[in-house]
Amino acid sequence: MVSNGQAGLADDLLARLPRSPDAYPQKIDLVREAALLVLFDENVYRSASFLDDRILGPATRGAWFPFGRVAEASRSGQNLRPLHFIFHTGHVGSTLLSRLLDETGVVLSLREPLPLRSLAEAFDVLNHPDSLLSKAQFELVLTMLMRMWSRGYEATRTVVLKTTSSTGRLAGTVLSASQQSRAVYMNLRAEPYLATLLAGENSLFDLRGHGPERMRRLQSRIASELPPLHAMSIGELAAMSWLAETRTQRETLERFADRVIALDFDEFLSSVAAGVERVSGHFGLPRDAGYLSRVSQSAVLTRYSKAPEYAYTPNIRAEVLHDSRHANREEIHRGIAWLERLARSDNAIAGVVSGAGL
Repeated sequence: MVSNGQAGLADDLLARLPRSPDAYPQKIDLVREAALLVLFDENVYRSASFLDDRILGPATRGAWFPFGRVAEASRSGQNLRPLHFIFHTGHVGSTLLSRLLDETGVVLSLREPLPLRSLAEAFDVLNHPDSLLSKAQFELVLTMLMRMWSRGYEATRTVVLKTTSSTGRLAGTVLSASQQSRAVYMNLRAEPYLATLLAGENSLFDLRGHGPERMRRLQSRIASELPPLHAMSIGELAAMSWLAETRTQRETLERFADRVIALDFDEFLSSVAAGVERVSGHFGLPRDAGYLSRVSQSAVLTRYSKAPEYAYTPNIRAEVLHDSRHANREEIHRGIAWLERLARSDNAIAGVVSGAGL
């Protein structure tokens, strides 16, 4: 349980905030205009697969603060490092890449911080009558968080924030706010993406949960009228998700061509050392020949990155995809056919589909 109202703890958190990632902004509340700071250490960051409510436990210590106090403390930030990003379209190896970068010893990885999701939701209604934030207030909160995400430990050379898939819609806003930031944007071609999503036990819930936002985002960017969400099969939902996120990826790559690189997960797995070297160079990390020679044999490649207690290798992934292609053959075909029909009627979709190698 998170403690609150303890004056000594509150003073300690505010004292740490400008100089150390140990005071971590775990959550923001736009209604209360407040941020929850919790006490962390470097080991927590390294072990955490998700920096959301799953990291909170009985021993977690933290306190809520008004945005104004947190913003003021963050302005005198110390130990700031370059802040880079891993954007992705979902289930395409972003956590694996993040954990491999951990092994450089000079990267502080932030995996799926919860406040970024809150910012994405706030951005969706910015300038609408129901927005809780003005544009200026949104920018203040974003700047405050970017400063805190940039803090590093003594050995930290670079901070790399791995987003959730749906927050890719904030990529342009985030990169505009930090001109020195760079990004990797990970994806898969449509068919392996569909096979991956449909292999999951909770695929339907995940796809329906993210479906409304993805549908609105996609519809706002194309001329063709999309079918209602409730009328789509699970394969078509997966295809729509791929299309929405891939379109967002393409927009980001076109807008920030000199600062964002695309990374196909299958290509990355075919040559892990070359892929990591490319990403490391893009993020300005020192070239460590020893690390690069060992990375293809890293133990990280033998575990499921989001839950390292489970074994998961590239060979196991290949088996999962093989089984999914058999078990979900009809829905994969429905999804691909849905994409092909839309591509024939809409040039914007045709460009995304052909560019992604369907």
